[in-house]
Amino acid sequence: MTRNYWVERERSGIGKGRRGKGRRSDKSCAIWIYKKTSGNGSLCLYLGRRDFVDHVERVDPVDGVLKIDPSALNGRKVWVQLACAFRYGREDLDVIGVSFRKDIWIKRIQMYPVQGSKPPNTPMQDALLKKVGDQGHPFTFDIPVHLPCSVSLQPAPEDAGKPCGVDYEVKAYIANEEDEVDDKVDKKDTCRLIIRKIQYAPNELAAGPKTDINKQFITADKPIHMEASMEKELYYHGDSIPIKVKVNNETSKVVKKIKISIYQITDVLLYSSDKYDKCVLSEEFGDQINANSTFEKEYRVTPLLANNKEKRGLSLDGKLKDEDTNLASSTMLLPNVDKQMQGLVVSYKIKVTLMMGGGLLGSLTSSDINAELPLVLMSPKPAGEVSVLLYVK
Repeated sequence: MTRNYWVERERSGIGKGRRGKGRRSDKSCAIWIYKKTSGNGSLCLYLGRRDFVDHVERVDPVDGVLKIDPSALNGRKVWVQLACAFRYGREDLDVIGVSFRKDIWIKRIQMYPVQGSKPPNTPMQDALLKKVGDQGHPFTFDIPVHLPCSVSLQPAPEDAGKPCGVDYEVKAYIANEEDEVDDKVDKKDTCRLIIRKIQYAPNELAAGPKTDINKQFITADKPIHMEASMEKELYYHGDSIPIKVKVNNETSKVVKKIKISIYQITDVLLYSSDKYDKCVLSEEFGDQINANSTFEKEYRVTPLLANNKEKRGLSLDGKLKDEDTNLASSTMLLPNVDKQMQGLVVSYKIKVTLMMGGGLLGSLTSSDINAELPLVLMSPKPAGEVSVLLYVK
C-alpha cells in the first residue's frame, strides 16, 4: 500500500495545508510525498510527485530517493528502474503464458553498491534525504521526449485487472543481476510506484480552423454553401466549445436540422495499425433553413467523459488507482518524431452536418452535407508556484 507523507513548500502567498482546514500563519502549504516499502522492509521508495510534465521539447526529470537497509541484502545488489510499457490485452491471460505487455523503454540504475557519479540533487531530493538519513540514495531518470504520454483505454464494466494502454512504473528491486526477469525476483524484494507522463496545453495557441463546403445537387441549378469555424483550435477539458455555422441555401431544398458530433480518433501503432473512431458527443438542433435563404448561428457543445462511461475502448488520460480522469488529451508531437514509439496517438475532430429534407422520393433523394474541423483537447497548466522546499515532517 502506498503511504503518503507531506513536506512544506514555500509559496508566493499564504496557503492552506492539505491536512487541516485552517489557514497557516506562515507562507507555506503542505504537499504530498509518496512512499512504498518492499515486503521485507529493506527497500523504501520515495517520490515527491507522480505527475511528470512533457513540455514537447523536454520532459520533467523523475527524481526520487531510495532508502536501502544493506543488512538484508546478503551480497546481492539493488537497482531502481523506470519502465514505459504498453499493455494491449487482458492481464489475467498473462498467467497462462500469453503476454500482452510490451516494454517500450527501460532504464536501470544500480543503487547499491553505488557506481559512478550522479547528477546534483534536486531540492526535493535534499528534503527527502534529511528525513531518510544515511541510508537514502537519490536517483534521477530523464524520460526521452519521443516516448508516449500515459493513456488508458476505458474497459467494459465486466472487465477486470489493469486497463489497456501506456503506463510508467518506477520499481526498486534486489537481485544478483541487473536484468533478472520478474519471475526470478521475489515480490518481497521489490517495491514500485506508478507515475504519469502528462502534457498541458501550450502557451501559444494556433488560429481557429475554418472550413467551407459547396454542395451541388443534381436537381438544383445553384449550390448550397456552408461555412463552419471556431475562434481557436485548442480547448480545455470541460470547456464549452463554440462553433459558428453559416449557410447560404440557394436551392429549393430545406435543411431540416443541424447535427454536431465530436469524434475521438485513436491510432494504435505499436502492435498493429488499428484506428478507432469513437463518437464522444452527438447533438441535434432543430434549426430549419428554408429554400433560398441564409442562416448564421453559434452553437456550444461540451464533450465529457461523464456522458461516455459505457463506451469500451475510449482513450482516457492515464489515472492513478481510483482518481478521476477525463477524455484523453490530444497527443502533441515534435516534427519528425517516430509515431511507432507512441503506442497510442489521440486526436479529435468536429463534424457539422446539415440534415436535408427529402424530395419527392423522401430520404432516397436527400443528401446530408458534412464539414469537419480539427479539435485539440488538453488540460491547462497549473498555476505557478515558488517551489523552495524547507523540511520534511
